Amino acid sequence: MELHNVVSSDGLRLNVAECGNAEGASILFIHGWSQSYLCWMKQLESQLAEQFRLVAFDLRGHGASEAPREESAYTSTAQWADDVKAVIDELGLEKTLLVGWSYGGLVICDYVREYGCDCVSGINFVGAAVKLNEAAIGPFIGPGFYQHFEAATSANLQVSVDAMRVFVEGCFTKKLSREDYERILCFNMAVRPDVRASLAARDLDNSDLLEEISSPVLVSQGEDDTVVLPSMAEFILSNCAVAKGSYYQGVGHGPFMEDVDRFNAELAAFASMAS
Repeated sequence: MELHNVVSSDGLRLNVAECGNAEGASILFIHGWSQSYLCWMKQLESQLAEQFRLVAFDLRGHGASEAPREESAYTSTAQWADDVKAVIDELGLEKTLLVGWSYGGLVICDYVREYGCDCVSGINFVGAAVKLNEAAIGPFIGPGFYQHFEAATSANLQVSVDAMRVFVEGCFTKKLSREDYERILCFNMAVRPDVRASLAARDLDNSDLLEEISSPVLVSQGEDDTVVLPSMAEFILSNCAVAKGSYYQGVGHGPFMEDVDRFNAELAAFASMAS
């Protein structure tokens, strides 16, 4: 695993991890709200690395990337797009497959809206959001998120810690190992509550964008997801003509951790087809 410091257009430093086959087609993993690139370790440390060049990074405000205090650092579509572009350009990824989990789906949409799909071989939306507004809360964003959001963004450490513990447990239908759960809880708590709040201070509906995407799209969705509901996957599939769905029975918000073998196999097949 090689770590890079990549500087975005506003001077903010992003923490980027790279591994795998330097000559292979590239896959860029984008994590979700309050997470880290570490959530993708079951992909980065898998047989995918034998065939593909694997890259993952900490979103601004997360993990080892820099975390500004001002809300405006997290609300600009253009800036989120520039973060992804900076990683692509600095590492010379050229045609890359974008894999976005949860909030990572919004970041992918930000990038495509600003820069199109010229550098994108395909998109894998994984339990991914493409809408974030008041109207989406309930129909598309489920209680696994909204019931904990206020407490998770509290400045009271006890309140936010307890909220994030319950949130993390609720993300996964299948019980994780103690090691996996503790790692996830730790990197969730590395994100400040004010950053969590700032990420939600956006009004987004990418319906129009979905209709214009021409690169292949795979939608991976846990049927028991209570964070980003299966209705969001249906919304993507109904608005994006090139999208195909893959549903995981008995799986919650994290197919890539709850059914690793299936997820990695489907990702490898999709990446090979897209490249």
